[in-house]
Amino acid sequence: MNPAELTQTALAAPVADMTLIGLFMQAHIVVKLVMLGLLASSIWCWAIIVDKVILFSRMAKSMDRFEKIFWSGQSLEDLYRSLSARQNQGLSAVFVAAMREWKRSHEAGRTSFLGLTDRIEKVIDVTIAREMERFEGRLLVLATVGSAGPFIGLFGTVWGIMTSFQAIATSKNTNLAVVAPGIAEALFATAIGLAAAIPAVLAYNKFAADAAKLGARMEGFADEFSAILSRQIDDRS
Repeated sequence: MNPAELTQTALAAPVADMTLIGLFMQAHIVVKLVMLGLLASSIWCWAIIVDKVILFSRMAKSMDRFEKIFWSGQSLEDLYRSLSARQNQGLSAVFVAAMREWKRSHEAGRTSFLGLTDRIEKVIDVTIAREMERFEGRLLVLATVGSAGPFIGLFGTVWGIMTSFQAIATSKNTNLAVVAPGIAEALFATAIGLAAAIPAVLAYNKFAADAAKLGARMEGFADEFSAILSRQIDDRS
């Protein structure tokens, strides 16, 4: 084919829409499903990220306020009465759970304090476990999208390239104007997969670390508060 024929072929080839919307509309139905799934996963991940940022920020401030009040020298009974009537989270939830078990033993008229320390520690452990479930909730979604997103996008890319080669074989035309749109559509799927996976991985690592820090903070307070209650138990026994 001489240069004149090549020029006529290029001019005759339809001009493909290379915008992002155009690439999506021209993609194969399987690639479209992959893109839509990844886009929905990305939106879901960002909703979780925003929710977790707010949650951990509020929880850190709440723990700071509680520790300030707890170590100010206020009576444990007065602090318990002020907190027991409302819903508590974090350190305040640990404190209220332990104090509730402590008061139940007194209200039941038990004169023996044997086993009270064990019961208080079990109640504290259960409360911390529930709080950690709330901190770590939906982090598995971020981990799943972060690990599977690139592979799902790669699947869409492979499928799109296969479709492009089939079109080339059918048209028997290897002109770049024919090949480029199909390759661009295929690579677009991988780009969406990476765009969904990268923030999910980064957010998962950060929130997992934040949850571990809050858990360690609750464990430390639980140990200190258990020691305080244990001394009171020894004084009364």
